[in-house]
Amino acid sequence: MMFLASALMIAAAPAPSGQFPRQYAFGGTARGHMAVSAETEYDPQRGYGWEAGQSRFSVKVPEGNYRVTLTLGGGRTGSRTSVKAEGRRLMLQDVATRAGRTGTRSFIVNVRTAALASPPENAPGGVAVRLKPREIGSPTWDDKLTLEFLGSPNAISAVAIEPADVPTVYLAGDSTVTDQTAEPAASWGQMLTRFFRPDLAVANHAESGETLKSFIAELRLDKALSRMKKGDWLLIQFGHNDQKRQWPQTYADAETTYPAYLRAYIAEARLRGATPILVTSPERRNFDAAGRIVPSHGAYPDAVRALAREEKVALIDLTPMTVAFYEALGSDRAPLAFNDGGKDKTHHNNYGAFEIGRMVAAGIAKADARLAQHLLPEAVQYDPARPSPPETFALPASIAWSGIRPDGS
Repeated sequence: MMFLASALMIAAAPAPSGQFPRQYAFGGTARGHMAVSAETEYDPQRGYGWEAGQSRFSVKVPEGNYRVTLTLGGGRTGSRTSVKAEGRRLMLQDVATRAGRTGTRSFIVNVRTAALASPPENAPGGVAVRLKPREIGSPTWDDKLTLEFLGSPNAISAVAIEPADVPTVYLAGDSTVTDQTAEPAASWGQMLTRFFRPDLAVANHAESGETLKSFIAELRLDKALSRMKKGDWLLIQFGHNDQKRQWPQTYADAETTYPAYLRAYIAEARLRGATPILVTSPERRNFDAAGRIVPSHGAYPDAVRALAREEKVALIDLTPMTVAFYEALGSDRAPLAFNDGGKDKTHHNNYGAFEIGRMVAAGIAKADARLAQHLLPEAVQYDPARPSPPETFALPASIAWSGIRPDGS
């Protein structure tokens, strides 16, 4: 991390740690900002500091939505900066600042813990989401807002954090949606943040291996519903694991239990004044001899489409869009969109997740006019048959968290 002195050198007492806005200056002082040196490691008692060297800056905050405003640039040379938050959610991508100039950029970060309100005595439920071992210690579920600064060179001179009363898009889904914790894996859910204006939050509750049933049993749906309010949205994408008959405890039949569970999600969202949106699953990368994708989801995409019509729910039909994407790349280049050097035929890398995130954003633009108002102008249109070339895609890799490994389910 390259630290730059702020143009403002007027010292002032920062706000107490429990108050907002929280403002921090790196390598200098600025009015109302707490000066933070490169040696200031994160301390739970202090409530802020650096983690993983000087690439991640964390601030202890209650769960909720926060507006983050960064001051970029100011050095003798120009800079290009990308920023991720929490579990590698892409917030800013390759922001250029000219030499000697500064600029500010803002975005919204959703922070949550696994805690749930205690149910009444003798009532069913629980006091926390039932996390998998790989989730424990993850920035997705801790009590901090974590920012990762990436770029060469990258220059962040100050950061301000304050609560934001904005609408929230909740994501419920599996490993193709979740905040993948480590390179080279990525999902469209953690890229979707890149395509919204700084007036809306994305709360990604998806997790690897999940089904409609397990998402409920592990209290993940309860957690999302506990904070959902009128004017929010719930994007629902399941199917990859629901179709697995070899998982008898969570298998859901495409014609019976699968749509029944989807109806329950829809009803719960509507009960809270939120808008449900159904999403069909990304296809797997299985080519036939003629260079066409072999469908692997059976009757599940049709079940989602039929339910969307019956319940009058907006639909983002991601399955055919991903088929068009893979076939446009062709069998030789399509692996460049997938995890593990292309050996994985289900999970994506940064490039693949970014392109599918663009598909979802364009799908939102067509599916929900109110939500579309929060999209950046460049996000409203995308043709999956004409993807950006993988060879030219660039996004700095994240540094691995100690003890956290990529999800492989």
